[in-house]
Amino acid sequence: MAKRTVEFGPVGIHTARNIERVRRSLGLTQSVVAYRCTALGRPLATTALSRTEQARRRCDVDDLVAIAAALRVHPCSLLFVPPAAPLG
Repeated sequence: MAKRTVEFGPVGIHTARNIERVRRSLGLTQSVVAYRCTALGRPLATTALSRTEQARRRCDVDDLVAIAAALRVHPCSLLFVPPAAPLG
């Protein structure tokens, strides 16, 4: 059976943008965030983080929590979609 690609929804895309936005605002490289995730017990390659930020790789809940901890923010802040942002 052929694999079916699951498309990213608007919240997934917004979360990917939030991860990149927060990381850049903190002046952190993708390598540093990936290293911190690994040090926290959730191994994450720099390429995986890059693909996550580009919405080319799905971010599961374990990755989300590790990335949030690496960025020292609450996971909800990465999921948050401002009320004015369109979801469709």
